Amino acid sequence: MILKTFIVLIVAAALEVGGDALIRLGLAGPAYWLAAGGITLFIYGIFVNQSGLDFNRLMGIYIAVFFVVSQVISFVLFKQMPDDRILLGGGFIVTGGLLMIVMS
Repeated sequence: MILKTFIVLIVAAALEVGGDALIRLGLAGPAYWLAAGGITLFIYGIFVNQSGLDFNRLMGIYIAVFFVVSQVISFVLFKQMPDDRILLGGGFIVTGGLLMIVMS
């Protein structure tokens, strides 16, 4: 159950961050990127809510997964390296997510 939920959350985070990246590209370029971003974000909303977890626990764990996926996509697409403050704050976020997993 935990592995399935973790995979669902990784895919959901990739959809959300990817949809946001498409919108960012659309604001500076062709409008079809905006539409693609909106559709991707809609799919994310449906997908993330397929887990059997309570909504509050789901979103708490999701935020930690989202942070990690967003940092990877930010680096790959926009060549942005996280600084020490982002890494420190992100460490707290990920620790909180892990705590929710362990305590469930």
